Amino acid sequence: MPARKVTFIGVPLDLGAGRRGVDMGPSAFRLADIHQKVRDLGYEVADAGDMEVSIQETREPGDPRMKFLKEIRSTCEALRDKVVAVLGEGGMPVVLGGDHSIAMGTIGGASRFHHARKEKIGLVWFDAHGDMNTPQTSPSGNIHGMPLAVALGLGEESLVRLAGRVPMVDGARAAVVGLRDVDAAERD
Repeated sequence: MPARKVTFIGVPLDLGAGRRGVDMGPSAFRLADIHQKVRDLGYEVADAGDMEVSIQETREPGDPRMKFLKEIRSTCEALRDKVVAVLGEGGMPVVLGGDHSIAMGTIGGASRFHHARKEKIGLVWFDAHGDMNTPQTSPSGNIHGMPLAVALGLGEESLVRLAGRVPMVDGARAAVVGLRDVDAAERD
């Protein structure tokens, strides 16, 4: 049986977070020789390069409840389409970020691809934080605190509909691992 192909997709986005630096993530993974480490596991490796993303220096945050919504949504739509394309070729997309807002594009792509084939997906969310805020509950307005809520069908309509279906993942098929810091409004 031929090796399954892993395709890396770099998304150096930091608009969803309040702290700079996560945009260097894709480069750091590559400098750490992730390609060879994955090849050593028996996979064929491809790299789609880094997606073009907006940078904070050239944009205004807009709505303080959903900072940089337009730019993040646009990036997540493009990422969704890349994930669908890689899955359509029989590959396994591995997304290198970037802040956690990009999870909406990754999950949206997987959801769209598998739903079109009448397949169900599940989600294991490894994070110390809930990422279950909505624009109404977020204390910061940073979208990186909202992707799990969006995947489960809660929050900003234009993000919730990224996959073309709501929810992207059925809550009964989702699990959170490592949770230790939950905002008060996320508990409700």
